[in-house]
Amino acid sequence: MRVAIAGAGAVGRSIAAELLENGHEVLLIDVNPRAIKIDSVPRAEWLLADACEIASLDEAGLNNCQVVVASSGDDKVNLVVSLLAKTEYGVPRVVARINHPNNEWLFNESWGVDVAVSTPRLLSALVEEAVSVGDLVRLMTFRQGQANLVELTLAEDAPVVGQRTGAVPWPPDTALVAILREGRVLTPSADDPLEAGDELLFVASQEVEQELARLLSQH
Repeated sequence: MRVAIAGAGAVGRSIAAELLENGHEVLLIDVNPRAIKIDSVPRAEWLLADACEIASLDEAGLNNCQVVVASSGDDKVNLVVSLLAKTEYGVPRVVARINHPNNEWLFNESWGVDVAVSTPRLLSALVEEAVSVGDLVRLMTFRQGQANLVELTLAEDAPVVGQRTGAVPWPPDTALVAILREGRVLTPSADDPLEAGDELLFVASQEVEQELARLLSQH
């Protein structure tokens, strides 16, 4: 893929390095000359420009990008970049960084955002995920809030322990996508039994999260 990253700070450069390792083409854009540290990610393309301006994005060739990442430390910039990428260039996937949790409600389809990543929320979710058993933890939001990636670790007395995944009456708009068990990642089939300590990963609509939590933790 060709990926444009608006914001060449530590976050943007880290994303760029990872994507390059995975074989993608990456362009880093930043308006601050001090952020243009070519030696830090030498295999990336670099552009000194304001990503909030159409002329800059034309120069960056956003119409040839499959993904745009708005990763600056300024939420206003990230929203403008996301909106322009989606509405002016039709970029298929726009990923935006949220710096301040109070701004989360803005990062949706109206601003062209496909996936919003809130660093504070993600960190707190990972803390919760590490210490909680039997509680549903939201890890990430997809597609303008239509679906979330959620996790729950099954307690010893969870009612579904011992049941086959295909026999559990999952709520609508819920998909069990992976089971993490004893260091292994299992792709669930209908005949797989659920075990205490299983870490279950679901993609589910926000409306059914409470129903899912009750199903997995009711006694």
